[in-house]
Amino acid sequence: MARATTSAPGMPKAKTILAEKVFTPPRAITSAKAAVEAPKYRIIITNQVDAYDAPLAADEISTFGMKRLRPGDNFAGTSRKAAKLSIAEATTEVFKDIKDLIKSLVPDKTMAKRKPPIATTAGSNRVAEEKRNARVRAFLYAASREDDNDFHLIIGRAPRSSPMYMTMELSGLPPKSAKSFATLKKARDAYKDFFGDDLPGPSYHFYRPPIPIEVEGSLFFDMSHATGGKPGPQDLRKDIPTIWEVHPITRIVFEP
Repeated sequence: MARATTSAPGMPKAKTILAEKVFTPPRAITSAKAAVEAPKYRIIITNQVDAYDAPLAADEISTFGMKRLRPGDNFAGTSRKAAKLSIAEATTEVFKDIKDLIKSLVPDKTMAKRKPPIATTAGSNRVAEEKRNARVRAFLYAASREDDNDFHLIIGRAPRSSPMYMTMELSGLPPKSAKSFATLKKARDAYKDFFGDDLPGPSYHFYRPPIPIEVEGSLFFDMSHATGGKPGPQDLRKDIPTIWEVHPITRIVFEP
């Protein structure tokens, strides 16, 4: 894979790029013309990680840090496990733009000072403000896989809009006995089927052009990021105005 360079909005700085490849997602092609016209994407593999994660060491570069990952699909974290693996019991609110979704959220400062405070223990369940579901059409700009087996997606506005992104996560799976298991597995499988062997690792993959998607899931305030390092790759982080997330994603459609 050749080293890439790019200066387009929403793309990584050249000095952080490790490799790139052309990605053609699986599609039902109905004609030779359709096959030629079907869009292809560049997957740009970088060394960028979330602010709270250790940078890739020199001996991890050749494998893009893949040895950090836990095997399997089961959720391997503890922070707010109960909330992250649950689906809010609420109607689904539909938004046309990430900006409108973010505008509808309780401000981060208010949530961080909430009384009673949101605990980050494994048993911490959804609070009232998180009992909402949302659906939005947007674009996938970047993604990584976290050490708890969540896929961390950075979703943004249309490329010609002013930059604004939000974190949305495909959770690692709960036990099969969990009420949410079938829904979360279906969403995770849809993501894995689209990317096949080109799933991201611990450092961020960027996509050019960004991939159009429709995402649905439950809203979640990530209290663990209320202080200290913020989520997202360094080149997009300044345009992620909230630590609210869609978490877990309950449905994802690529190229809707």
